[in-house]
Amino acid sequence: MSTAEPHVSPKVGRYRWVIVSLLFTAVVINYVDRQMLGVLKPFMSKELGWSETDYADIVFWFQAAYAIAYLLFGAFVDKVGAKVGYGVAFVIWQLAHIAHAGARDLGHFFLVRMALGVGEAGNFPAGVKAVTEWFPKKERALATGIFNAGSNIGAIITPILAPAIMMAFGWRAAFIITGVIGLFWIIAWMVMYRSPEQHPKVSPEELAYIQQDPPDPVAKVGWLSVLPQRETWAYALGKFLIDPVWWMLLFWLPDYFKKTFSLDIATFGLVLAIVYLISDVGSVFGGWMSSQLMRQGRSLNFARKITMLVCALATLPYLFINQVHDLWLATLLVGLVAAAHQAFSANLYTLPGDVFPRAAVGSVIGIGGMLGGVGGMIMAKSVGQVLETAGGYGPIFAVCAGIYLLALAVVHVLTPKMDPVAKL
Repeated sequence: MSTAEPHVSPKVGRYRWVIVSLLFTAVVINYVDRQMLGVLKPFMSKELGWSETDYADIVFWFQAAYAIAYLLFGAFVDKVGAKVGYGVAFVIWQLAHIAHAGARDLGHFFLVRMALGVGEAGNFPAGVKAVTEWFPKKERALATGIFNAGSNIGAIITPILAPAIMMAFGWRAAFIITGVIGLFWIIAWMVMYRSPEQHPKVSPEELAYIQQDPPDPVAKVGWLSVLPQRETWAYALGKFLIDPVWWMLLFWLPDYFKKTFSLDIATFGLVLAIVYLISDVGSVFGGWMSSQLMRQGRSLNFARKITMLVCALATLPYLFINQVHDLWLATLLVGLVAAAHQAFSANLYTLPGDVFPRAAVGSVIGIGGMLGGVGGMIMAKSVGQVLETAGGYGPIFAVCAGIYLLALAVVHVLTPKMDPVAKL
C-alpha cells in the first residue's frame, strides 16, 4: 500500500508552522550565545592570555555540563512538557550568556560556560518534543530541519554582529547586548505556546491532521524503559559520533580561518556567514528530502537512511580542506560539509519520534545528547592537543571525513527496519 501523502484540504490550518518559527528563533538565539566565545576567541585570547589548551579546557567544561544536563533535561521535558521545559532552559542559558561579561579569569569562564551548557542542554530535547506534539511523522523531518536551521542563522549573525559590537564597545558589551535582546523571546513563547489540543488557533481539521498517526500505546516512559532498547542506542551512538564534529566547527572554525588565511575582522565575518548560510540550506534540504521521499510512497526507513547516506558522502571533502589554499574555495568546501552535517542531523533527530511514543522522546533525546556531549568533550581535548603539537587542522579534518558513514552504519545495524518500538 502506498504511503503517499493524501490530499490536504485548504481548510487545514497552518498554525503548527508558527510553532516552528518560535523554535527556529530560539535556536538562532541559542547559537548566537553558544558561538559568541568562539568568534571572539582570536581577539579575547590576546587580552586574556589564553593558550590553545586553556581555550580547549573552557570548551571541555561547557561540554561536560552540557552532557550531564542534557540527560536530565530530557526526562524533565517529558515530565513538565515542552512549554515549561523550554522556558526554564532558555532563562538559564540567557542569564549565563550575559554573565560572560563579568568574567575576569579562566576560572570565571569555566563557571559561566558550564552554566551556559546547563541551560542550552534543554534546547533540543524541548524543541524535538514540541515537534512530536505538533507534527505527524511525515512532516517531522522537515519541521526539524527548519527549526534546526536556526543554528546556522545564529552562526551567520554572530561573526557579523559580535566583532562590530566588540570594535564599538568592547567584547564584554557583545555578551550583554545580545543577551538582553534575546530575553524578549521568552515572553512570546509563554504567551503563544501550548499543546495543539488546547490551542485556540488550531482548527479541528488541523488537529486531526496533526494526530493522524496511530495513538501512542503508553502514557509514561522513563530512562529505565528506554535504556535497553536498540533504537535508543542507534540514536545515542549516532549523536556521540557526529555531534563532536559540529562542536569543532562552532568553536574552532573562526580560529581555522583566521590562522590559515590571516583574515581581517571584516572578511572574517563574511567568510563565516557564507559557511553557515550554505549549511542552512543543507538543514532544510535534509528534512525536505526524506519527507519528499515519504510523500512519493517510500518507507520511512528508506527515506531517512538514503538521505543520511547522501549526506555522509557529502562530508568526504573534509579530506581535502587542509590542502586548499584559496580562501573562497575553502569557504565553499567547509560550507558543503557543514550543510551535510545539518542535513544528516535533521534526519537523525527524528529517529526517537519515528520509533518511540511521544512520552519517551525527551528521555531518548536526553540520552543521545549526553553521549553527544561526551563526544564533544573528547573532541575539545583532542583538538587542543593536536593544535598544540601538530600545529594544524589536517588530522582533525581527516577524522571528520569518515565519521558520518560510520554513524549511518551504526544506525542501520541497530535499527535495520526502523519499526516502532513494541514494548517499553
